Amino acid sequence: MATPALHPRLTAAAPPLSLPRASASLRSLVPRRRRVPQDRKMFHGRELNDRNLSNEDFSSFLKVVIRNKGPEIAQQLLNELESRGFNPGCDILSDLMLCYAKNGFFLEAQALWSEIINSSFVPSIEVIWGLMKTYARMEQFDEITRIASEIALRGFDFTPQVYSMAISCFGKSGQLQLMEEAVKEMVLRGFKVDSLSGNTFVKYYSIYGSLEDMEAAYQRLKKSRILIEKDAIRAMASAYINQKEFYKFGEFLRDLGLGRRNVGNLLWNLLLLSYAANFKMKSLQREFLNMLDAGFLPDITTFNIRALAFSRMAMFWDLNLSIEHMNHKGVTPDLVTYGCIVDAYVERRLAKNVAFALGKMKVESSPVLLTDPLIFEVFGKGDFHSSSEALLESTTRRKWTYSKLLSIYLKKQYRRNQIFWNY
Repeated sequence: MATPALHPRLTAAAPPLSLPRASASLRSLVPRRRRVPQDRKMFHGRELNDRNLSNEDFSSFLKVVIRNKGPEIAQQLLNELESRGFNPGCDILSDLMLCYAKNGFFLEAQALWSEIINSSFVPSIEVIWGLMKTYARMEQFDEITRIASEIALRGFDFTPQVYSMAISCFGKSGQLQLMEEAVKEMVLRGFKVDSLSGNTFVKYYSIYGSLEDMEAAYQRLKKSRILIEKDAIRAMASAYINQKEFYKFGEFLRDLGLGRRNVGNLLWNLLLLSYAANFKMKSLQREFLNMLDAGFLPDITTFNIRALAFSRMAMFWDLNLSIEHMNHKGVTPDLVTYGCIVDAYVERRLAKNVAFALGKMKVESSPVLLTDPLIFEVFGKGDFHSSSEALLESTTRRKWTYSKLLSIYLKKQYRRNQIFWNY
């Protein structure tokens, strides 16, 4: 007896499908009826009624159809194959469910989910994650909550991971209240909030919440004795920078503990940035020396934070000393470093001195960008940096060097000045 169709509306008045030979292209997976006689249903050169065709053969074919032809055609084909004794496994139902969800057929996706979860099948964590991300993108947040609850009710071992994924989906979509409820439900069901969930919680409060909400989330993380990780630190740093709360920013970094080694130079660099943002040059220099005394080696971001501050303040002597220190430590300058020097001199109408300032640098090397992007949230991108990036993005085939970029930039500046004075 044929298995009843999952979705009757898709099978009503639908002609039986003919399976192509192996030589058929993907565009002809469902050929027109007139080209294939009704008594010649073929699959990979063999008749569909061939008893040697296994479930694996049909599954492989169905996966191709699902991937290339969409859910409705795949459902019709599945119905026909079921009438011939094919039993779809969890992988086929999962693929079809994801295909329905991605194409906006939510009722059909829900029906397939119910079939999977109420059977002996165990959905894979990858399928659940894909389904949750799709629902989040389509703003079907109730479905995410339902999935997490049904997984928890069945007591699957991966239930805590599912709650973590739900928290991530809610947070990424800015649904802070739903994220909060997911955390509470997770705890009520007896699951411990792990590092991933806790850091995700803080991260998205930093992005979408107020400064007070973010700090409250951070305090909750501390009370749970969970160590805040790099992504959450960067998100909180960005929030402090956007609100220009540089004093609070510095206090937060000290509270984290500047001696942490598992995040590299991140905390020290951010502390230097908090002082450089307000051009507190003495404090900047003091903390730089403290960083060295603590045994941390400055990297390109460390040097460029100082170089940007010296450049904006027209502190040419300090800027040149910083570049020499960089060379002494074997740190390779990047586009930001060159931009600090060029902008410092050009903006003060000292373009003739740029060649001297760059004399000890490798101007014939290829441009690279190695600086932490958080720095640009404070200082923005300098004129030479922005101009050079536009050139690099527009002409990828040409082999650029710093000297070529500088030559074009200085010519533009000269023409701009000529236009100004002629006007």
